[in-house]
Amino acid sequence: MKRREVLQSGTLALLLGAQHLARGATILAVRIWPAPEYSRVTIESDATLKVRQFFVPSPPRLAVDIEGIELNPALKALVAKVRSDDPTIAGIRVGQSAPGVVRLVLDLKQAVAPQVFTLAPVAAYQHRLVFDLYPTRSVDPLEALIAERLSQTTPARPTADPLGELIARQAQKPASKPDEASTPVMPPAPAATDRLIIIALDPGHGGEDPGAIGPGGTREKDVVLRLAHRLRDRINASTIHGNAARAYLTRDADFFVPLHVRVQKARRVQADLFVSLHADAFFTPHPQGASVFALSHGGASSTAARWMAEQENKADQIGGLNVSAKDPQVKRALFDMSTTAQINDSLKLGGAMLGEIGRVGKLHKPKVEQAGFAVLKAPDIPSVLVEAAFISNPEEEIRLNSDDYQEQLASALMRGIEAYFSRNPPLARGRTVS
Repeated sequence: MKRREVLQSGTLALLLGAQHLARGATILAVRIWPAPEYSRVTIESDATLKVRQFFVPSPPRLAVDIEGIELNPALKALVAKVRSDDPTIAGIRVGQSAPGVVRLVLDLKQAVAPQVFTLAPVAAYQHRLVFDLYPTRSVDPLEALIAERLSQTTPARPTADPLGELIARQAQKPASKPDEASTPVMPPAPAATDRLIIIALDPGHGGEDPGAIGPGGTREKDVVLRLAHRLRDRINASTIHGNAARAYLTRDADFFVPLHVRVQKARRVQADLFVSLHADAFFTPHPQGASVFALSHGGASSTAARWMAEQENKADQIGGLNVSAKDPQVKRALFDMSTTAQINDSLKLGGAMLGEIGRVGKLHKPKVEQAGFAVLKAPDIPSVLVEAAFISNPEEEIRLNSDDYQEQLASALMRGIEAYFSRNPPLARGRTVS
């Protein structure tokens, strides 16, 4: 019986031919993630795709030949997915250039440095082919923040370079002496600020990385971005010790930012504080309450804290990091410079926030926990990670989607920031230019 089956299968192979048995990869999904800093195109398939790329600078366009596949509706859908407000991609053309070869042509709005790479299956994703399109010209985020502030104030006496002067004052402002606290200091006559307080807000996950997903389908990346927007509005409207404040978001829309890049971005704008926003998930629906974490040089403060750090540190794998493009030495140096002083300041900030969060909702733990979160490793910026609630808990998932709760939580975080600065005046700390 078995011999007959083998013979029948052999006959079938001869009838079908090798080209039918050696099926190529199947395209499962296509996605486009536009962002000011770079635009990403992702093609997901059930097997690794082999590609050849050609970049043409004038007019700028990227041509990519994908071998071993045939044009299908999923690939054709890329054309309609390009948004008119995409800062980088003007349009996409797709066609069968030869048997078993599909050509994509990405028409670009500006010159880019393209990165094309593949990602192995991870989490809910199968094989991914990724095109990251980085504009060759970028805007300095610190200059943009300061210029925005200058545009909203009455300028002092004209200077040749008011923006440069303000940046210089940012870095050179001397620390106040302890006995100066009781001595009134007259503010400068002009309305322009001498010291712009910059708070980096880091909405976790984004783009290819949805973060945790609640039982009702709520994605962590969406609720924390909404929370960041609310907190940003409060920061931008505030005055801290007579100084204007500005929030800087590591991502202001739905796109992925690698963990070490989030740290670099905060350092680049000389942030005074770094607040990473997340929403917990656990194996069971029972855990509840908010948590605040700081970095730990040693072991984690609890098993749960260690587990949480491990989950958050997987973001690069899921979001899709181009490993070949990273500079390991820079990353290692950046992640090894965290100081005891930074951790102590982070614990103070976390304690101030935790006290305020406890006034509007439940706390998972009554104290700031510590673990090796990669995103908290800025050496010169007090940094905390706030887990707003357990998105895996059905009741807390509903709260995270509630405008009322988000407003309360954003106000509590703002009060925590103000409480921290009331005990740690911003003028008492130096600024580091990265």
